[in-house]
Amino acid sequence: MMQFIIRLHPEIIIKSRAVRKRFTFVLEGNVRRIFKSNELSVEVRSAWDKLILIINPKSINKQDKIIALLQRIPGIDQIIRVQESTFTDLDDICQQVKQTWAPLLVGKSFVVRVKRKGKHDFSSLELERYVGGYLNQNCETGGVNLKRPDQIIEFEVHNDKLIQSHSRIKCLGGMPLPTQGDALSLMSGGYDSGVASYQMIRRGTRTHFCFFNLGGREHEIGVKQVSYYLWKRYSESHRVKFISVDFAPVVADILKNVENNLMGVVLKRVMMRAASKVADKLNISALVTGESLGQVSSQTLTNLSVIDQATDKIILRPLICLDKYDIIDQAKQIGTEEFAKVMPEYCGVISKRPTTTAQLADIEAEENKLDPSILDRVIGVAEMRDIRTIALEAEQETEYVTEVDILPANGVVLDIRSFEEQEAKPLDLANITVSHIPFFKLASKFPTLDKDKHYYLYCERGVMSQLQALLLHEQGYTQVQVYRP
Repeated sequence: MMQFIIRLHPEIIIKSRAVRKRFTFVLEGNVRRIFKSNELSVEVRSAWDKLILIINPKSINKQDKIIALLQRIPGIDQIIRVQESTFTDLDDICQQVKQTWAPLLVGKSFVVRVKRKGKHDFSSLELERYVGGYLNQNCETGGVNLKRPDQIIEFEVHNDKLIQSHSRIKCLGGMPLPTQGDALSLMSGGYDSGVASYQMIRRGTRTHFCFFNLGGREHEIGVKQVSYYLWKRYSESHRVKFISVDFAPVVADILKNVENNLMGVVLKRVMMRAASKVADKLNISALVTGESLGQVSSQTLTNLSVIDQATDKIILRPLICLDKYDIIDQAKQIGTEEFAKVMPEYCGVISKRPTTTAQLADIEAEENKLDPSILDRVIGVAEMRDIRTIALEAEQETEYVTEVDILPANGVVLDIRSFEEQEAKPLDLANITVSHIPFFKLASKFPTLDKDKHYYLYCERGVMSQLQALLLHEQGYTQVQVYRP
């Protein structure tokens, strides 16, 4: 029987008994929900400092997907793939351990570590010595080394069961969702806001997404994509909200009435005030931004202090001490870099000589020139939706982008998945041309394609294909449909 031992993040294990028990219970529920939503048949059992995930026969051939899901669940430090079998005697144990470990011991020193539970005519130490001696004599090893071995062979004996560890796989770590409460992340779709949102999710915060739209429909679709990606990949165990606020009228008011060098700080303060109003509707007490100290003029200590005073909410800045290169590296690791590369940037206001030492009294004087009813109005009509519906809304928004499950002989399928997805699960279609153009290159590559052909976009779940097809249609490329086999 194949199973995985799920090790909790060390910070969970060292908490008090009551807290650890509660966190473990929450994590167990999260694992169950995620595997149910992905239609994988498993059983989850709780132990003192771990969870045990047993793969049912119908899912035994989906271990790669199971591992990928476990690696992205906050609160899991590592997983250990184990094989459970029965044994008859010590020699049978030796044979089974040899079959598993012999290829990994060639030329390497090793030590055997055993945990035993139940009644046996041997102790754990005796079993370690017996198996270690057998392996040393019957495998091409580098000898036994009790202090600094190249390989540690670990297995457990529970009554008549032999449980062998095959491999340890590092996972996300952090805290289970939503043990640290809720937060509202201000999303621009760029490198910073995506990484900041991920960091909050990893630490067990149910993170909702708030988008201040300065760039129209294309920008909103892009931010929807990255927000949906972050939720689906790292926090799909819980429902969150995606809120879109049309901020163009607010920016127009600032451009008309505020002194040029103070516009950046005023805009950030108005955004915080708007985000606070949205957070109040969701009963959320914390805001999240991707700000990093000194990265731009509005992010000096003085200006950040002035910005903070626009709201009574706590403003969390997970990236405050990270360099831009560090942030980009993290974006690569979590999979948001490709979104950020092609995300349109809208600064909203551009000051010729932006202040780096704003004074609160001066800022408040400028804000008194603004019409407060504009902010109330845009918040009042802001679109608030369950992020799970983005996939459905993508279909509704793209009613004229048709889907097909049967391809014509002269059609061309454009596989718009990332390189990693393409390699992991290649799309092979007999007698059909398949071109690989990741979604983040589609906008620049599509105009170079043969205009006489019809194209069919393909991705794993169809959401990205629908959104990308919508953008292409709006740019005048109508010979585009979505392939959903």
